[in-house]
Amino acid sequence: MRVAFVLAFPLLALPLAAQTEESKDVRLGHSAHGDAFDEGPRQRPWKMENIGSSHFPITTSVPEVQEWFDQGNTLLHNFWFYEAERQFRWCLKLDPECAMAYWGLARCTGRTSKDDRAQSFLEEAVARKHTVTERERLYIEAWEKAYAPQLSGAIELMDETPDAFPELAAELEKIVLAHPDDVEAKALHLLYSLYDGSRVGLEYLAQDIFEREPLHPGAHHYRIHNWDGPDGAQALDSCEVYGELASYVGHANHMPGHIYSGIGMWHEGGIWMDRATRVEKDYMRERLVFPFNHWNHAHNRNYLSFIQEQLGKADLALDGARQLIAAPFDPKYNDPDGGYSVFRQGMAALLRNMVKFERWEEILAEGTIPWREQDADRQWRAYLESLAHIGLGHEREAIDSMIALKEIEQEKKDGRFLDRMLLEVRGLFAVSRGDLLEGAALLDQGARAQLDGYHQENDPPGYPRQLANVLGEVYLEHDAPALAAASFERTLEVVPNDGFALSGLVEAYARSGDEHQAKVAFARLSHVWSGADEGLRWWTRAAAHGYEVVPLDASPREQRRYDAQDLTAFGPGTWVPYAAPELDVQDPDGARVTLARYLGRNVLVVFYIGEECAHCVEQLDAIEKRIEDFTKRDVEVLAVSSDTPEQNQRSLGMGDMPILLLSDVDGSNASRWKSWDDFEDIALHSTNFVDRDGNVRWARTGGDPFLDLDFLLAEIDRVNTKLTAKVTAVEAAAEGTR
Repeated sequence: MRVAFVLAFPLLALPLAAQTEESKDVRLGHSAHGDAFDEGPRQRPWKMENIGSSHFPITTSVPEVQEWFDQGNTLLHNFWFYEAERQFRWCLKLDPECAMAYWGLARCTGRTSKDDRAQSFLEEAVARKHTVTERERLYIEAWEKAYAPQLSGAIELMDETPDAFPELAAELEKIVLAHPDDVEAKALHLLYSLYDGSRVGLEYLAQDIFEREPLHPGAHHYRIHNWDGPDGAQALDSCEVYGELASYVGHANHMPGHIYSGIGMWHEGGIWMDRATRVEKDYMRERLVFPFNHWNHAHNRNYLSFIQEQLGKADLALDGARQLIAAPFDPKYNDPDGGYSVFRQGMAALLRNMVKFERWEEILAEGTIPWREQDADRQWRAYLESLAHIGLGHEREAIDSMIALKEIEQEKKDGRFLDRMLLEVRGLFAVSRGDLLEGAALLDQGARAQLDGYHQENDPPGYPRQLANVLGEVYLEHDAPALAAASFERTLEVVPNDGFALSGLVEAYARSGDEHQAKVAFARLSHVWSGADEGLRWWTRAAAHGYEVVPLDASPREQRRYDAQDLTAFGPGTWVPYAAPELDVQDPDGARVTLARYLGRNVLVVFYIGEECAHCVEQLDAIEKRIEDFTKRDVEVLAVSSDTPEQNQRSLGMGDMPILLLSDVDGSNASRWKSWDDFEDIALHSTNFVDRDGNVRWARTGGDPFLDLDFLLAEIDRVNTKLTAKVTAVEAAAEGTR
């Protein structure tokens, strides 16, 4: 059957040496402007609402370009780099010689790219800097001086301050002095001076911007970053402004949530972080995007789970963790072993929840945690199972798990939190063996280090629980309430309104005979955990004292209750795959074919460029070789191109072909399925897996066809397993009602 492809597309039948020089250079689906344009968005932008606004005047021969540039600049102020790139690409579509559009593209990609895309874009801007005003040239030269030497490396603001930032801040300072009315220069100077300049000085700079533009999104955003941490209350007014100003932007909702949770305003933090995840899911559903393609979504969902845990909403937080773990994978954009991948963020939330709420039996149950064969999972598994066995009194098994953790240390893998894990499990094991002094000393050592570094780790905290709280619980178990109270108070000094610490304080003060302090702690706990799950042992223990109190909110400002808010207007609470776009094509006989014909079956929709595309044939040939693997998974393969029915008929005439070739002559279907580059008006390769209900469960679009069929088949298996389990659960529930 593979012969059919070779005969149908003569280019492949020729020896490589016999192909013309022109045919060698054909890379259909790739940008004519170079590799830098092969990544990123390929469809045109749209006018966005609720993102804020900013104006950055530029030189352009097309007046419309200014509007798109301003939108891209505003999106950059919101750290929405992917969508900002779309705007600048459209600027180049309209005005190919726009130097500042290339400068904008360098800013979009230079912050997070590990390849040379940003270098390429910046070089194009530099090559055109003679065409712009003196002010614009200063911006291009600032980036040229500060970034060009290191653009091939990763630049990530939230991880560390790159070496270029201080130099770039200095260059922007020159622009501010040369152009004192340039608000954009001041805002960018504020951004690139974060974590390196005077916070008070940056505060005055932000206030100067607000005098001119009270609703400047960048100034409010960067001011929030400036005060993020224990002094977050300084930026509460910017949180209120920025979150509403740019309510369509996930990160603009995330940062207020970050500030509120950092100062113990857990209810308000939950509202904003929940909003962040919802607007992102709404955007993904509307724009046919997957979680692995949205840079901040997994982080937001993980952070929301952390806040929900702090509110005592254990089950809701656990559901969020499992949503991330169940989300689609991608071999390029969602490395399951990568720290910021959707899977790893889900695992972080799951492991934290298991430990924080002492789900010891679940930890040990087969299948609760999807452990993988990698060093990080080996470490976390040994740690969790050590805690579980200690908590359940399994001494022999606890020793075995602790030995496994110690062996990892001896391998010198330098795993994150390994020292702290060993202190915790050794301390708890010593206590379980009756050695309170040694155990308390080990836990205290870990608690001190954890509290000292809390605000550097709070994004959200990577360690599951506060060891000062663990130590406080140990003191309560050994009838030392004064020492317990001191431990819980230590937590509250760093983690304001921590519900676990407040619960411990109620018990510690009650046992010490200080009923007033016990009631105050219970009043505070009653506010923080006003919507907590029933049956949590920490709440049950505190409530058992029978104190009648009015809930007390010990926060800098009044909060709304998280569980009293209807947030559905911002988007769905759960990510769901988007419905497949309309498919209306012709088969080789000219008959109409739609997806409705395949409802109830899985479908793989492959958009390829046509019979002249060697890479397309390679993909279809690879699929044909594995067609039995697709068939046994009940997957029908449809291959769509702009070839006419007559061309497809000729291909079929060369031999049997298990893949149905379909015609999309005018490209309308390719456009609906994001298989068309609007910037260069060229067809793209795309591979789309549609489930039995007509929902797209996985997709990849780009300059190259997708050839990792082992991965694709594994993803199809994941989907089939989940859907089968869902159907089984529904049937079981229906059976139970009979």
